[in-house]
Amino acid sequence: MGFIGETLDSFKPTQLRQALSQAISLGMIATSALMIWMGLMYFTGSESPVVVVLSESMEPGFKRGRDIPIVHRVIEVHEHRGTGEVDILTKGDNNDVNDRIMYAPGQHWLQQQHIMGRAVGYLPYIGYLTIIMTDKPIIKYVLIGALGLFALTSKE
Repeated sequence: MGFIGETLDSFKPTQLRQALSQAISLGMIATSALMIWMGLMYFTGSESPVVVVLSESMEPGFKRGRDIPIVHRVIEVHEHRGTGEVDILTKGDNNDVNDRIMYAPGQHWLQQQHIMGRAVGYLPYIGYLTIIMTDKPIIKYVLIGALGLFALTSKE
């Protein structure tokens, strides 16, 4: 009958149910993570509801930050009378000068459409996993592979 035929014959319905159960568990893990992320996007009104600071630009208030999007404080706001438009200037807590050097060439202010959200709190040390995975991408792939392997080999 050959190797494939013997393998299919030895593949019992119990094994099929177990394989389907493992695949469904893996799908539920991925779906749950996506649902949490989408929920955070909805409730915060931001495409990036959670960000990690990857540089030292916000110390001592926030340790290590992210290059893009910039997580910096607003230091000046100018509202144009009549139009209601707002010009915004930002600066990192640990930086000597404002962020104009990081804006587009010739741009001296940010407008409301450039702002993705505002920080409402922070959890120290939680972002180190993201920082490590950004600095060493192989760790990200190993972690994802390990989670997938765990989901596929679990007996429940």
